[in-house]
Amino acid sequence: MKTNFSIKSAVISGVIATAAMTMFTFLAPLMGIKMDIPAMLASTMGAPVIVGWAAHFMIGVALAISYGAIFLSTTKQSAGIKSGAIFSVLPWAMAQLIVMPMMSLMSGSSYAARLFSGSIIVAMASLMGHLLFGVVLGKLYSLASLRSKE
Repeated sequence: MKTNFSIKSAVISGVIATAAMTMFTFLAPLMGIKMDIPAMLASTMGAPVIVGWAAHFMIGVALAISYGAIFLSTTKQSAGIKSGAIFSVLPWAMAQLIVMPMMSLMSGSSYAARLFSGSIIVAMASLMGHLLFGVVLGKLYSLASLRSKE
């Protein structure tokens, strides 16, 4: 089934998927891992944490729009759990190979210091969070696409 792009579906799905990933990060301290994405974004920007929260959700919505508008049409896949999970590996890899090391450089450290979040355990926890984001995104976008056809 081909999925038609819907900005409304992408925004709604992106906000909810970002919220699901954020809930996962709230559990990370129970595993001995610190994953405070809004605080990390805010500190990198030298801004209050509310700006980090806004950036976190804006990134989630931008990724959801990319999923619906670019990824699905490029890969000729339908929206769903599988395509969402596959898509989520792309932003995870970008975060681990580009974003985290770049943030390390901005704070005066080396590129390698934050490569794969500076810890394979943290990188794998990040992968789990991104997979959760992708699964929720794919499922919700699929449901929204079906609903818009009715």
